[in-house]
Amino acid sequence: MIEPYCGSAPLPADLFVRWNFDPALLVGLAVGGGVWVARRGACWAAALGWAILAVLFVSPLCALTSALFSVRVGHHVVMVAVAAPLLALSLRRTATASALTRAGSAMFMVHTVLLWLWHAPAPYAAALADPAVFWAMELSLLGSAVALWLAVLAPAGAIGRSLALLLGSVVQMGMLGAVITFARAPLYDAHLGVTTAWGLSALQDQQLAGLVMWVPGALPYLAVALVLLGRRLDRPIAANEPVR
Repeated sequence: MIEPYCGSAPLPADLFVRWNFDPALLVGLAVGGGVWVARRGACWAAALGWAILAVLFVSPLCALTSALFSVRVGHHVVMVAVAAPLLALSLRRTATASALTRAGSAMFMVHTVLLWLWHAPAPYAAALADPAVFWAMELSLLGSAVALWLAVLAPAGAIGRSLALLLGSVVQMGMLGAVITFARAPLYDAHLGVTTAWGLSALQDQQLAGLVMWVPGALPYLAVALVLLGRRLDRPIAANEPVR
């Protein structure tokens, strides 16, 4: 059996030496991040987004995802709900962002399908068994999330459409979190027998993962919705301007 990309499940005693110095990853982050930030005019959002991705995949958090499904879910939440909108902020005034604004519903559906697909037991097991499938999971989740956030944050987007996309994201992530939380048995074989060193049974770890997706996972979407709504209410509406 091929070892998971992030390595075997660590024990608490050796977690902090489990950094991921995969040369291909380091080169990809350095080149990709450098080119992205340079093309966006040293945008703080792009730099912060790439820094978060580096922490997620290089730090011992990567190894810890092999032990705890709850950490894997937290990893994905940070990637799609924190890093992705930061990257989208650096792109939102591009032609691509304008096109995605008109395709917001499609972007929402694609991201939702991918989120549910990769957290289903069989595809998730395949991702842990093959590094190529692992990167298909991570890149498809990140890419679809950036596309969705571009539709949400594009300057020309209607506030109603953006709020609907954000609310839909909260609802679908909450539903997935509930399914994971209330499952009566462990669903993810890769985490059987490797959670006890961290003080959790596989079922407890799974329930925690569902709660992470259900509650903290919703907070970035709700925060952005409040910011967008607040800005809209603060802006005076011209007499001939339609309310969008």
